[in-house]
Amino acid sequence: MVAVEDVEKAQQAWGDGIVAIAAAHSSGMEYVETARNHIQSLYAYDIGPVLFKPTMAVKEQFRSTFEGALSYFVASNGECPEDKGFAIKNWKKVRFENENIIINGTTAIAMGNYFFTDPGGEEIKVEFTFGYVIDSIGTLRINLHHSSMPASL
Repeated sequence: MVAVEDVEKAQQAWGDGIVAIAAAHSSGMEYVETARNHIQSLYAYDIGPVLFKPTMAVKEQFRSTFEGALSYFVASNGECPEDKGFAIKNWKKVRFENENIIINGTTAIAMGNYFFTDPGGEEIKVEFTFGYVIDSIGTLRINLHHSSMPASL
């Protein structure tokens, strides 16, 4: 059974992973490998289909493969030419504000806003919906990730 705390822990791990990728990139460390580990440990690409709609994807809106996700995060493999590497933008912090979390046995869906802190301390608000499944060792893994910028009037 999934608990709200499990979802919050998975969200914290996701945010920490984005910050770790950015830190590795800015310090000349192995950021691509950090991103690979982030995706392998947090997304369910090795379990089944993953529905991933990144925030800044326009021409190739959906990233249904591991390599597509890696391209979005670090733009290192040429999979999607439009990618600039979202996770290498020197983010300093990521925090989640859940509107709600729906638990359904061994799956969960969370929706809300998450905030990315840039080097100047400014927060960028992004809307999200994440879906989670439990893997064979009991860890929550993302099988749905939809992000978008708030609508402007």
